[in-house]
Amino acid sequence: MSKFNDVMKELQKSFNTGVSFMLPSVVVGGIFLALSLSTGEATDTGMNVTNSFMKNLGDLGIAGFTIMIPLLSGFIANSISGKPALAPAMILGYLANTPVGDDGIKTGFLGAMIMGVAVGYFVKWCKTWKVSNTIKTIMPILIIPIVTTLTLGMLYIYVIAVPIGYAMQWLVVQLGNLQGSSAILLGLIIGAMTAVDMGGPINKTATAFTLALMAEGVFAPNGAHRIAVAIPPLAMAISTFIDRKKYSSEDRDLGISAFFMGLIGITEGAIPFAVKDMKRVLPAIIIGSAVGGALGMINNVETLVPHGGLIVLPAVNGKLWYFLAMLIGTLVSVAILHFTKPNLEENMEK
Repeated sequence: MSKFNDVMKELQKSFNTGVSFMLPSVVVGGIFLALSLSTGEATDTGMNVTNSFMKNLGDLGIAGFTIMIPLLSGFIANSISGKPALAPAMILGYLANTPVGDDGIKTGFLGAMIMGVAVGYFVKWCKTWKVSNTIKTIMPILIIPIVTTLTLGMLYIYVIAVPIGYAMQWLVVQLGNLQGSSAILLGLIIGAMTAVDMGGPINKTATAFTLALMAEGVFAPNGAHRIAVAIPPLAMAISTFIDRKKYSSEDRDLGISAFFMGLIGITEGAIPFAVKDMKRVLPAIIIGSAVGGALGMINNVETLVPHGGLIVLPAVNGKLWYFLAMLIGTLVSVAILHFTKPNLEENMEK
């Protein structure tokens, strides 16, 4: 039991380390993308930014979001077993956040966390190998990175990602069966799926489903989805504003960035909070997003563009309930966080 507790403490430390190195990328990406999209117009393909400078600013924001998941994975592994684990974990973190295989499977931040942990302990095992002094000098820069990346990369592509892909296909079919039969249930499921992995495969499955229905002229499920995408970052932001003793100073600063990301429908703004306190944050944002999605569906809110947040309000049918559903879902999440998250000792002492 003592060994298990030691492993759990090591994992918690590694997750916190990964988040701390990821945070600047999240903040830069979120703020730049928010500024860029705030100048755009809602179109059938999403937010269209025409100003050249703002488009370039948006590209910088996208770059920040692109590297944040590899940074998370890389520094989780680095915390467990040092520098030899950094590059393999960043490569595999990027792989986890990129569509791979014939079905274009992507596992997002959850997959990146799994690969970060896997790399960390695989490299720790590699460092116990008995090799000659000549080989020992090239182990950390050549042998360990190559063996780790190849072994765990192929394991991810052929073993880990495949069942996830099948599960996502099954979910799309099940959601299709619900269409038209139960608005509130469909809204609850879409909202929950949107928040559960914040941009990962489950979230993207909800996106694919709503986009397919949009192509057929059915916009209500997209309304529920686009309400829900904004709730996790908005909830985390407001929670840091009103329950300051429950968050570190770093988290409180991140809350400002998360707020702007919520306004433009960037769910990933909640990822750092979820990584650091998954057992409290995930249930809160899933429930809040489910409530928001259900309210949107039963009030027949329709979002006519494939983007979310308050920034697309001009392209929404049922603007009042779009706003109210987002607000109520956010407040539900904030309330759950208020009653479940403890005050931090460092803040109690101040």
